[in-house]
Amino acid sequence: MSTTKKMSVTQLIIITAVNMMGSGIVMLPAKLAQVGGLSIISWLVTAVGSMLLAYAFAKCGMYSQKSGGMNGYAEYTFGKAGNFLCGYSYGISIIIANVAIATSAVGYGATFLGAELTPGMTCLATIAVLWIATLPNFGGPGVTGRLSSITVWGVIIPILAMSTAGWFYFSGDMYVANWNVHNLPFGEAATNAITMTLWSFLGLESACANADAVDNPEKSVPTAVLCATALCAVIYIASTNVLFGMLPAAEIEQSSAPFGLAFAHMFGPLAGRVVMGMMTIACMGCLMGWQFTLPNIFKSMAREGFMPSAFAYTNRFGAPAKGMLILTLIQTAMAFMAISPNLNQQFEILVNLATIANLISYILCMSAVKNILITANKQKEMAFSLFAAAVGGVYSLYAAYASGFEAMTYGSLVVFAGMLFYGYISSRYDLATSKA
Repeated sequence: MSTTKKMSVTQLIIITAVNMMGSGIVMLPAKLAQVGGLSIISWLVTAVGSMLLAYAFAKCGMYSQKSGGMNGYAEYTFGKAGNFLCGYSYGISIIIANVAIATSAVGYGATFLGAELTPGMTCLATIAVLWIATLPNFGGPGVTGRLSSITVWGVIIPILAMSTAGWFYFSGDMYVANWNVHNLPFGEAATNAITMTLWSFLGLESACANADAVDNPEKSVPTAVLCATALCAVIYIASTNVLFGMLPAAEIEQSSAPFGLAFAHMFGPLAGRVVMGMMTIACMGCLMGWQFTLPNIFKSMAREGFMPSAFAYTNRFGAPAKGMLILTLIQTAMAFMAISPNLNQQFEILVNLATIANLISYILCMSAVKNILITANKQKEMAFSLFAAAVGGVYSLYAAYASGFEAMTYGSLVVFAGMLFYGYISSRYDLATSKA
């Protein structure tokens, strides 16, 4: 007898928000300090672009009749090849990103504990974090949703406190001094900041990837995508701008725990350490959410025949258990990249590669919105939906350009490798279709 228990729409909103916020927000001020308060312009551009993407994804979630979340959306325009390429690109991006999130959790935790880790210790700690974040997911989507609803408070409480109590420590003169710290031209500064803000919104689509694990997905997925994206936009803009009016940008940029630094400034060193501990927990919750999302993507691909049948297996709790084991082992192997400081620098390239791979999936889905609406006979909703999809697609292209040509080059190689692989399995679908 199955004891599968699906997550509620509230839990899906939380896990989607956690997927976006968890590791992105904890280090975000240090990255944005390279530009300064001017980054608020980039926040607005990124927030608008992300909301339009979220709206288009919501329409896909409402009217798509194909399973598999984003993979199914892409199939409406690009057929089985699009289904495969979307899932493949998205899966690769999360595999890489999860190792980055685990490394961030280790770094924040080490700062909290006051420990200095050697490269070897960092590698082993990263592997341990990956497995710790994976194990609870064997209990199924209900467990993941409940735990995520707890760990997210490690972000929400400090950020809400920062966005309210922080104004008592806000200095207009400090904010002006931090506006454009390197006196960059407006366009260049905005572009540089967009590359930083982009990563923080990646994950808005994870509600779609978990469509099969939620009750009433036709209504729950659109609600989760829009609510989680709007929530994160408000949190990001409010918290980072308060901080720029509190501390010099140079101090923020050099800090490995910027929110801990801010709370130490406001309430003393103990408060700073407590916040660092809470942010570490939030990173773990974020990673747990992604470790649940990742095998669900491969489960959908396995059901289509794109991946080995082991990925389609689910235990009595509805968790894709074999897929979790396989994918965590792959990430364990990748974690050895963190064993050398030089390889850590190379890891920055892989993070950009994860962004590029993610954007490929976005572009495929934006191209499918029209066909999804036509198939669902929803022409009355076509005008604004196509506008949102078109602008979201252009925004995705610009974000890919802003990620740098090196990341674009490696991203292209990843896509080409996927196309090569699909050529060996395409006869199951394309030849059968042509004969019919």
